[in-house]
Order: sequence, then structure tokens, then C-alpha cells
Amino acid sequence: QAVLELDELVLGGVPSEFGLNQNYPNPFNPSTNISYTVAEKADVQLSIFNMLGQKVATIVNQSQDAGSYTVSWQAGSMSSGVYIYRLTAGGNTFTKRMMLIK
Repeated sequence: QAVLELDELVLGGVPSEFGLNQNYPNPFNPSTNISYTVAEKADVQLSIFNMLGQKVATIVNQSQDAGSYTVSWQAGSMSSGVYIYRLTAGGNTFTKRMMLIK
């Protein structure tokens, strides 16, 4: 049985950088999970865009404390295709692609 030192617990609990992970599952139908990390308290916005660059959903738009987060996108009313999701937090912007298949 391993014993963790206090500094390991603290370092393991709070992300050291902002980040956006690939959604899962991908491709998906009708919902997918998007995970991201926030390194310090920041205004966080997570939006979904179609391939024409039109915003089709805003999933997160609030101030969040440092930590790891997972949100779900219910895309049942959307058409099949490739979508872009963009995370903006703490002056950082990350984008990734995902595919909805019906």
C-alpha cells in the first residue's frame, strides 16, 4: 500500500496548465463528453462551431476554479458532420474537431 506525500497530493490535485482533451466517444451519436483542465481561477468558455464557423452551442460560459472538468454535449438535434469545439480560458484558446454520425 503506497503512502503519498502531502506535496504529491497537492500537485496531483490541481492541473499545472490549461488544456483541452479529445472528446469521447468520437465519432459519437447522440452525445459526447469533453474534458478540460483549468490551471487557475479563470473565465471559461467552451463553444461548439459547425464547419461554416457558425456557433451552434455554448456549453460553458462562467468563472471556474482550478481543476479538471468534464461536460456532456447532447447533439441529438444537430445534423451529421464535423464540428469544432473551442475552449477559451486564462488567455489561452484551444480547438479540436469531433464527428457526429447519425
